[in-house]
Amino acid sequence: MFETLKPQPADKILALMAMFREDPRDTKIDLGVGVYKDATGLTPVMRAVKAAEKQLWEAENTKTYTGLAGEPAYHAAMAGLVLGAGYPADRLSAIATPGGTGAIRQALELIRLASPEATVWLPDPTWPNHASILAYLKMKSATYRYFDGETRAVDFSGMAEDLATVKAGDVVLLHGCCHNPTGANLNLTQWGEVADILSKRGAVPLIDIAYQGFGDGLDADAAGTRLIAERLPEVMIAASCSKNFGIYRERTGILMALTAPSQKAVTQGTLAFLNRQNYSFPPDHGARLVTMILTDDALRADWQAELEEVRLSMLGLREQLAGELRRLTGSDRFGFLAQHRGMFSRLGASPEQVERLRVEHGIYMVGDSRLNIAGLNAATVPILAQAIVDCGI
Repeated sequence: MFETLKPQPADKILALMAMFREDPRDTKIDLGVGVYKDATGLTPVMRAVKAAEKQLWEAENTKTYTGLAGEPAYHAAMAGLVLGAGYPADRLSAIATPGGTGAIRQALELIRLASPEATVWLPDPTWPNHASILAYLKMKSATYRYFDGETRAVDFSGMAEDLATVKAGDVVLLHGCCHNPTGANLNLTQWGEVADILSKRGAVPLIDIAYQGFGDGLDADAAGTRLIAERLPEVMIAASCSKNFGIYRERTGILMALTAPSQKAVTQGTLAFLNRQNYSFPPDHGARLVTMILTDDALRADWQAELEEVRLSMLGLREQLAGELRRLTGSDRFGFLAQHRGMFSRLGASPEQVERLRVEHGIYMVGDSRLNIAGLNAATVPILAQAIVDCGI
């Protein structure tokens, strides 16, 4: 049977990682992989995570399965983080998932089970795995305008115009904050307009929030998601703990569904069923650490303080890069770098210019010119800025 298999398309980011590893130059800079790194190039274990792991090692007395949906305490802790302390528990169903990707996959499975003919609308551009999973599941999809390649900002008029054509029962995927790959985000007024459009059209939002705390702060980054949750009767939210807790390899995510209270029981049962059909019991280690941190005042305070250090570090790198490019070019055409939020921005370089950056300067970024700001440090920012100028970007 295996002779019928065909080679699958290579993941561009994984291929870029392999090329970077094989590059012998000591001066090479990796701005491709979407992982937070500190100034030394390390993805550190956060202090609160280390402390929680020590506590868990002392206290844990079993490795038996957790529930199919994960632990209710984890659901409650994450709902409080994303939706705020007064979240509507009577409307909430949830399952723990293997990372944010697992949450997206289970959300799409839920959509396919509930409404097989629904079209899932994706922003253009979006995280490539969104479209990849949709195609694999053979689900209907469409795109709406999101990013203006000239201004490097959200094309909100185009977005609103496209969303005004969605049909009742369609699903619209939205990035909760720190848009990947562009770094350009909706403001709260625009979130309100999106809520109005989706409500009028009878569409269901699916919010992917993978970087809460990396942009303008924990509450500010969740403000759009909370607004949508308050104003729409049905909402799905896929959240990841990989970035803001730094536990990438623990694969810790959650899918939350908000429905009418009368639909909660059947929705919760369906989510547990979907977990059973996929991986049965979800990973627990990362989820338990997150629960411990979010429910312990001292651990939570230390986690939030370190997360704020991470956020401010990335903002500082953005401002430094924008300032260095302003100095070198005599213009503010790269000022958008300081306005974007999160780990990513799209530089606006052509694939040929991105290739020149790699070949001539050892600077690695994705072909669409998405760069990971967290791959920089104070010493490499001037190197990148000069390379950008040298390559005519």
